[in-house]
Amino acid sequence: MRGVQTDLGQIERQVFSGDTAAPERIYRLGRETMDLQQAVAPMSDIVEALRAGFDRHEVAHELRAHLGDVADHTRRVGLQIDQVRELLTQILTVNATLTDQRRNDNMKTVSSWGAILLFPTLIGSIYGMNFEAMPELHWRYGYPMALGLMVVSAVVLYIVFKRRDWL
Repeated sequence: MRGVQTDLGQIERQVFSGDTAAPERIYRLGRETMDLQQAVAPMSDIVEALRAGFDRHEVAHELRAHLGDVADHTRRVGLQIDQVRELLTQILTVNATLTDQRRNDNMKTVSSWGAILLFPTLIGSIYGMNFEAMPELHWRYGYPMALGLMVVSAVVLYIVFKRRDWL
């Protein structure tokens, strides 16, 4: 149980550090605790069966006390295993939540950069169509105005997303 609890502490640190190998380790420790539980559960039944025959077989008091200690230990280990399994479930849930948060943060960043690049691309594509009826094409400052509009829109969106902590 000490080894399992040590592993549990290490897994908690691993989850909060963002290690991507944490879910696999959680699963492996869960399997290990299931194996431990399968080993401990029959022991409780065996010890209780032995204790039930104390009076019939006139077992010595020292052995009765020793088997009582063994029964207490197996019961305590069984409870600890249940607690570890519950903690592993909670840690797995926390890991999934943290992973989703990181994914959402990445999506915010990617979406922000996409929006920043959208307006300059839109303006450039409209001006790239080479229509004759666009008054800005024949205007002396049409090209600098289009470039300025692209830069201003990108800078404004960058500032907005930076203030919202998306970048």
